[in-house]
Amino acid sequence: MRQVLFTIPVFGGVSVFGYGAMLVLAFVTSTWLACWRARREKLDPEAVLDMAFWLFAGGLLGGRLFYCYQYWGRGIDSPLEILQYWKGGLVFYGGIFGGFLSFLVYCKRRSLPVRPYMDALTPSIAVGTLFGRLGCFLNGCCFGDVCHLPWAVAFPQHSPAWENQTRLGMIPLDALQSLPLHPTQVYSALDAFVLLILLSAFYPLRRRDGEVFGVLLLTYPVTRFLIEFLRNDEPIFRFGLTISQNISLALLLASAAYWFWLSRFPRGRYADTATLGEHAVPRALSPAAS
Repeated sequence: MRQVLFTIPVFGGVSVFGYGAMLVLAFVTSTWLACWRARREKLDPEAVLDMAFWLFAGGLLGGRLFYCYQYWGRGIDSPLEILQYWKGGLVFYGGIFGGFLSFLVYCKRRSLPVRPYMDALTPSIAVGTLFGRLGCFLNGCCFGDVCHLPWAVAFPQHSPAWENQTRLGMIPLDALQSLPLHPTQVYSALDAFVLLILLSAFYPLRRRDGEVFGVLLLTYPVTRFLIEFLRNDEPIFRFGLTISQNISLALLLASAAYWFWLSRFPRGRYADTATLGEHAVPRALSPAAS
């Protein structure tokens, strides 16, 4: 855990937070990958670059609002705290929903083909998740349950895990660190790395645009559902499961519907017919159809 990476000695000292630094790194690397992928797939990389800022803003807003909804009265007590995103407190699913909504609005306004761009951006979601979860580790949030494995991690005084355990009476108030915990943030980062490899390997094998996103929609909810069993920072929401597990189950059902909807399109990929910089696509791949 390292909430403050370093302090810049200007204006009395400007702290650079680890969580915020990882968010910036996530944005830069995922945007670069999406632009690279767009160029290879004969999409407009400038449109992707412009889109990235809107998706990042939508993701931050959605992730923060979802967090404040989930933890209102349990760490979030003032409307002003909603703006303090640099302290952590972004829910992944909220960020995905916010970013996806921004994506759809942007494509609609620019008349861009939705499914090809959605596929081009999908591996970047895994990259963003990887660095985002490393940011969670630096911040100390999204911590796991108590364990005694060789790679267990104990967090220092006044960390989210320490505060949670002192509140529950698991450790005394003068404890210097928390009990050893599953490093679920690292598990999630490794999961994102594996998903990145899977999505990248599947990309050239897709039969129609939209299938790369479909793979993510099918696989991530499963891994997230399982990792949630090792976490200890989210209360039970419904059916003996956390709110993220409930959303994961809903997304699994949505993925089945999505793949059925996708199967109605004829096989074919935008990159096989389009010319770089042009948006004239076959009827089956047009924005109206996607």
